Amino acid sequence: MMKKDNIKKLLLVFVMLFSVMNSFSQISKAEIIATGLTCSMCSNAINKQLKAMPEVEKVIIDLNANTFMISLKKNSGITPQALRMSVEKAGFFVGSMVLTLDVDTIQIKDNASFKNESGTYVFVEAKEKITNGTLRLKVLNSGYVTKKEYKQSAKMLSKYLTDGTEEETYFVKII
Repeated sequence: MMKKDNIKKLLLVFVMLFSVMNSFSQISKAEIIATGLTCSMCSNAINKQLKAMPEVEKVIIDLNANTFMISLKKNSGITPQALRMSVEKAGFFVGSMVLTLDVDTIQIKDNASFKNESGTYVFVEAKEKITNGTLRLKVLNSGYVTKKEYKQSAKMLSKYLTDGTEEETYFVKII
Protein backbone atom coordinates (compact mmCIF):
# COMPACT_ATOMS: atom_id res chain seq x y z
CA MET A 1 0.00 0.00 0.00
CA MET A 2 2.79 2.40 0.97
CA LYS A 3 4.70 1.57 -2.23
CA LYS A 4 1.65 2.33 -4.38
CA ASP A 5 1.18 5.75 -2.76
CA ASN A 6 4.85 6.59 -3.24
CA ILE A 7 4.70 5.58 -6.89
CA LYS A 8 1.59 7.72 -7.42
CA LYS A 9 3.27 10.71 -5.75
CA LEU A 10 6.42 10.23 -7.79
CA LEU A 11 4.41 9.97 -11.00
CA LEU A 12 2.53 13.16 -10.13
CA VAL A 13 5.82 14.99 -9.51
CA PHE A 14 7.19 13.85 -12.89
CA VAL A 15 4.02 14.94 -14.70
CA MET A 16 4.15 18.36 -13.05
CA LEU A 17 7.87 18.74 -13.72
CA PHE A 18 7.47 17.69 -17.36
CA SER A 19 4.66 20.18 -17.95
CA VAL A 20 6.71 23.01 -16.43
CA MET A 21 9.75 22.13 -18.55
CA ASN A 22 7.68 22.19 -21.73
CA SER A 23 5.93 25.50 -21.07
CA PHE A 24 8.78 27.81 -20.20
CA SER A 25 9.25 29.41 -23.62
CA GLN A 26 7.38 30.47 -26.69
CA ILE A 27 8.19 32.09 -30.01
CA SER A 28 7.13 35.74 -29.94
CA LYS A 29 8.72 36.90 -33.23
CA ALA A 30 10.30 35.46 -36.34
CA GLU A 31 12.49 37.13 -38.91
CA ILE A 32 12.55 35.37 -42.26
CA ILE A 33 14.70 36.24 -45.25
CA ALA A 34 13.05 34.73 -48.31
CA THR A 35 14.90 33.70 -51.47
CA GLY A 36 13.71 33.65 -55.06
CA LEU A 37 11.81 36.95 -54.96
CA THR A 38 12.02 39.14 -58.05
CA CYS A 39 9.39 41.84 -57.46
CA SER A 40 7.01 43.34 -54.93
CA MET A 41 4.27 40.93 -56.07
CA CYS A 42 6.47 38.06 -54.86
CA SER A 43 6.76 39.57 -51.39
CA ASN A 44 3.03 40.25 -51.43
CA ALA A 45 2.36 36.54 -52.02
CA ILE A 46 4.45 35.60 -48.97
CA ASN A 47 2.86 38.39 -46.93
CA LYS A 48 -0.63 37.02 -47.73
CA GLN A 49 0.36 33.48 -46.75
CA LEU A 50 1.89 34.61 -43.45
CA LYS A 51 -1.02 36.89 -42.54
CA ALA A 52 -3.47 34.05 -43.24
CA MET A 53 -1.95 32.06 -40.37
CA PRO A 54 -4.13 32.41 -37.24
CA GLU A 55 -1.05 32.67 -34.98
CA VAL A 56 0.33 35.74 -36.80
CA GLU A 57 -0.44 39.14 -35.31
CA LYS A 58 1.35 41.29 -37.90
CA VAL A 59 3.96 41.18 -40.65
CA ILE A 60 6.39 43.98 -41.50
CA ILE A 61 8.19 43.68 -44.84
CA ASP A 62 11.59 45.10 -45.82
CA LEU A 63 11.49 44.92 -49.63
CA ASN A 64 15.19 45.84 -49.99
CA ALA A 65 16.32 42.84 -47.94
CA ASN A 66 13.40 40.47 -48.72
CA THR A 67 12.88 40.24 -44.97
CA PHE A 68 9.62 39.49 -43.19
CA MET A 69 9.40 40.43 -39.51
CA ILE A 70 6.55 38.46 -38.02
CA SER A 71 4.97 39.24 -34.66
CA LEU A 72 3.09 36.32 -33.21
CA LYS A 73 0.06 36.25 -30.94
CA LYS A 74 0.69 35.41 -27.30
CA ASN A 75 0.67 31.65 -26.60
CA SER A 76 0.54 30.90 -30.33
CA GLY A 77 2.52 27.64 -30.25
CA ILE A 78 3.52 28.10 -33.90
CA THR A 79 6.42 26.00 -35.18
CA PRO A 80 9.34 27.07 -37.36
CA GLN A 81 8.19 24.36 -39.77
CA ALA A 82 4.75 26.00 -40.13
CA LEU A 83 6.38 29.34 -40.93
CA ARG A 84 8.67 27.72 -43.50
CA MET A 85 5.75 25.86 -45.10
CA SER A 86 3.84 29.14 -45.40
CA VAL A 87 6.72 30.74 -47.34
CA GLU A 88 7.06 27.63 -49.53
CA LYS A 89 3.29 27.57 -50.17
CA ALA A 90 3.72 31.03 -51.72
CA GLY A 91 6.35 29.49 -54.05
CA PHE A 92 9.56 30.70 -52.37
CA PHE A 93 12.22 29.46 -49.96
CA VAL A 94 13.61 30.46 -46.59
CA GLY A 95 17.18 31.75 -46.77
CA SER A 96 17.37 32.56 -43.06
CA MET A 97 15.10 32.22 -40.04
CA VAL A 98 15.76 33.92 -36.71
CA LEU A 99 13.36 33.24 -33.86
CA THR A 100 12.83 35.41 -30.81
CA LEU A 101 11.77 33.33 -27.82
CA ASP A 102 10.63 34.62 -24.47
CA VAL A 103 12.09 32.24 -21.90
CA ASP A 104 12.13 31.72 -18.19
CA THR A 105 15.45 30.70 -16.69
CA ILE A 106 17.24 28.29 -19.01
CA GLN A 107 20.70 26.75 -18.98
CA ILE A 108 22.48 27.03 -22.30
CA LYS A 109 25.44 24.90 -23.30
CA ASP A 110 26.72 23.18 -26.41
CA ASN A 111 24.55 20.24 -27.51
CA ALA A 112 22.02 20.89 -24.73
CA SER A 113 18.38 20.98 -25.72
CA PHE A 114 15.04 22.22 -24.51
CA LYS A 115 11.54 21.44 -25.64
CA ASN A 116 8.40 23.53 -25.89
CA GLU A 117 5.12 23.29 -27.80
CA SER A 118 6.84 24.29 -31.04
CA GLY A 119 9.56 21.63 -31.00
CA THR A 120 12.90 20.59 -29.59
CA TYR A 121 15.78 23.05 -29.84
CA VAL A 122 19.41 21.89 -29.74
CA PHE A 123 22.07 24.52 -29.03
CA VAL A 124 24.98 24.49 -31.48
CA GLU A 125 28.39 25.95 -30.59
CA ALA A 126 26.94 27.57 -27.48
CA LYS A 127 28.93 28.90 -24.57
CA GLU A 128 27.69 27.71 -21.21
CA LYS A 129 25.48 30.21 -19.38
CA ILE A 130 22.15 30.61 -17.66
CA THR A 131 19.74 33.18 -19.08
CA ASN A 132 16.15 34.36 -18.98
CA GLY A 133 14.10 36.90 -20.91
CA THR A 134 14.50 37.22 -24.67
CA LEU A 135 16.58 34.75 -26.65
CA ARG A 136 17.33 35.15 -30.39
CA LEU A 137 18.07 31.90 -32.18
CA LYS A 138 19.06 31.26 -35.79
CA VAL A 139 17.72 27.95 -37.12
CA LEU A 140 20.50 26.03 -38.91
CA ASN A 141 18.56 23.07 -40.33
CA SER A 142 18.35 22.41 -44.05
CA GLY A 143 15.46 24.43 -45.45
CA TYR A 144 15.97 27.23 -42.92
CA VAL A 145 19.22 28.59 -44.36
CA THR A 146 20.48 28.83 -47.92
CA LYS A 147 21.79 25.62 -49.50
CA LYS A 148 25.27 27.17 -49.60
CA GLU A 149 25.19 28.02 -45.89
CA TYR A 150 23.88 24.57 -44.98
CA LYS A 151 26.59 22.91 -47.07
CA GLN A 152 29.25 24.98 -45.26
CA SER A 153 27.92 24.06 -41.83
CA ALA A 154 26.95 20.43 -42.55
CA LYS A 155 30.24 19.01 -41.26
CA MET A 156 29.96 20.99 -38.02
CA LEU A 157 26.30 20.00 -37.60
CA SER A 158 27.08 16.31 -38.16
CA LYS A 159 28.36 16.00 -34.59
CA TYR A 160 24.90 17.07 -33.36
CA LEU A 161 22.89 14.88 -35.68
CA THR A 162 21.94 11.56 -34.20
CA ASP A 163 19.80 8.66 -35.30
CA GLY A 164 17.53 10.28 -37.91
CA THR A 165 16.44 13.41 -36.05
CA GLU A 166 12.77 14.27 -36.01
CA GLU A 167 11.33 17.02 -38.18
CA GLU A 168 10.49 19.09 -35.11
CA THR A 169 14.10 19.15 -33.86
CA TYR A 170 15.78 22.45 -34.65
CA PHE A 171 19.53 23.08 -34.43
CA VAL A 172 19.96 26.67 -33.29
CA LYS A 173 22.74 29.15 -32.74
CA ILE A 174 22.37 32.05 -30.34
CA ILE A 175 22.76 35.44 -32.03
